[in-house]
Amino acid sequence: MSGAALAVVVVVVFLLALYLLQRYGDLRRQQRMVLLGTLLSWYLCFLIVFILPLDVSTVCKRLQLFEARTNQTDDNSAVNPTDSILKVCEEPWSYIPDAILPVFWRVVYWTSQFLTWLLLPFMQSYARSGAFSRVGKIKTALIENAIYYGTYLLIFISLLVYVAAHPQWKFTWTELQTIGITAANTWGLFLLVLLLGYGLVEIPRSYWLASSHGYLLAKTYFKAAKVATEKVAAEENLADVMEEVAGVHESVRYNHCLRKCVDTIITKVRNTCVCLMLYLQRLQSGSSSERRLISVISAVQSHGQTQVQWSILLEEAFHLEDVAKSQSSPIRQFIHSSPSERHASWIHRFIYTPTVEWYWECVLRQGFYRLLAVLLCLLSAAVVWSECTFFTTHPVLSLFAVFVQMAEKKHNYICIEMVCFVSILFLCVCVYSTVFRIRVFNYYYLVPHHQTDAYSLQFSGMLFCRLTPPLCLNFLGLIHMDSAISHQDRIQTSYTSIMGSMRVLYFISDGFYIYYPMLVLLLCFATFYSLGSRCLNLLGFHQYITDDHLTADLVDEGRELIRRERRKIQKAEDGENRRWVNI
Repeated sequence: MSGAALAVVVVVVFLLALYLLQRYGDLRRQQRMVLLGTLLSWYLCFLIVFILPLDVSTVCKRLQLFEARTNQTDDNSAVNPTDSILKVCEEPWSYIPDAILPVFWRVVYWTSQFLTWLLLPFMQSYARSGAFSRVGKIKTALIENAIYYGTYLLIFISLLVYVAAHPQWKFTWTELQTIGITAANTWGLFLLVLLLGYGLVEIPRSYWLASSHGYLLAKTYFKAAKVATEKVAAEENLADVMEEVAGVHESVRYNHCLRKCVDTIITKVRNTCVCLMLYLQRLQSGSSSERRLISVISAVQSHGQTQVQWSILLEEAFHLEDVAKSQSSPIRQFIHSSPSERHASWIHRFIYTPTVEWYWECVLRQGFYRLLAVLLCLLSAAVVWSECTFFTTHPVLSLFAVFVQMAEKKHNYICIEMVCFVSILFLCVCVYSTVFRIRVFNYYYLVPHHQTDAYSLQFSGMLFCRLTPPLCLNFLGLIHMDSAISHQDRIQTSYTSIMGSMRVLYFISDGFYIYYPMLVLLLCFATFYSLGSRCLNLLGFHQYITDDHLTADLVDEGRELIRRERRKIQKAEDGENRRWVNI
């Protein structure tokens, strides 16, 4: 069974990355290079997360084999190995041969780093560029990425000067490689702690609040009011852009030198099935045509995203209103206000019947979500405690290290893998879910239902590749598998050996990597009291805050918008029914 677990994980992780890309990206319309780069970056990062528990269990197995052979050698009177040694020497089904993991980690890690620092930033700027030629797009991409390359180069040179000034160190390829890895991990750890501190509090709280239908309905009304405003702004912006494009189409003749640029802009418009309005306006220069192309792409994407978000919010609001009506109904069957909301699939006909749906939505859902929120809250508390105490090895205070060491003493490798998998998966969910939730104005925003633009997809791939290595190193520190932090002389994981010895830079391994993660405690307190949301609310970016008067006004506005849309849909359905009756 050697390598069987590795093969299974490789296939499952690929399917997971492909599913997420299909959910957020448009596999038909977006560029193949954009989809391939995003898929590869997500796939490699998820591979690191899922393979690392197998690496930990393999190290524990190697350590037990070494101790068994040592005990057998010392016991000269024993002719045959004892039963306990035979039990130790049995390889678990997930055991990976020593020669596979180092090569695997080198390929995965360096490919992900090449993607995040070189290829994806270039492709990101290339896809967003408004230039009409490939040379112009490449030139724009190189100029825009100078700041990314400069930031990384500045960190690398600073660490290089530090190493060169130390009299005991000599420049070797291994040390230079370790310095580069350390610089990249240091950059990622800054952002990692911020995202982790938010996710550790927000994920358990979101499930606890989701158990209340009243809270969900009020928040949906609030979102509806915000999205309605964005929808109107997007429609007005698209109308202005279409008016400008129509004027360009009329003013630039077919023998004009910029006619090819105009045809490119009109192609973008026609591909989105938007009606072109005919007005008169003059095209002045090539640079203005590039800006018009960028404005067309941005306006069309924003309009499509707001339309999809609005339809999703309508479905959620209608469903939550139906839940509220069904809770007060004496009939224990879920009643949909519109027959079209009830899907005619075999699952809904035979399994998820109206009675089953009523028990789930009105009885079981609240208790299940609250139980899940309590479990997630306990995991968050364990992570915060371990982040603040993982550097203490005598006694061992990190809870994850305690669980792993207890399972290691009992030679229970399945338990080791489960503890590691649950721990690192929870850390990744806290970090990655924050990446999927955050919105940086209209430049970065992951929208489901195939509405995410190429820029945001590639930016998420860059973030994943930069956050995953420091997250895995932090996890190895939590379970005392990183000797640079725990200062224990033991067999290292293959992943740690690829990272190199962090002891080359003592102020990083003994200072930054130990004390900086403690800031997660302060970030958890800030998230718990919604300090970030309150600050954004003061700056004019409306957030859902229960004790805010503006939030209450937006909730009332959203409720009225939903009622208006429900009446509109009901009138349309009544008219359709009357038409069929007359026929």
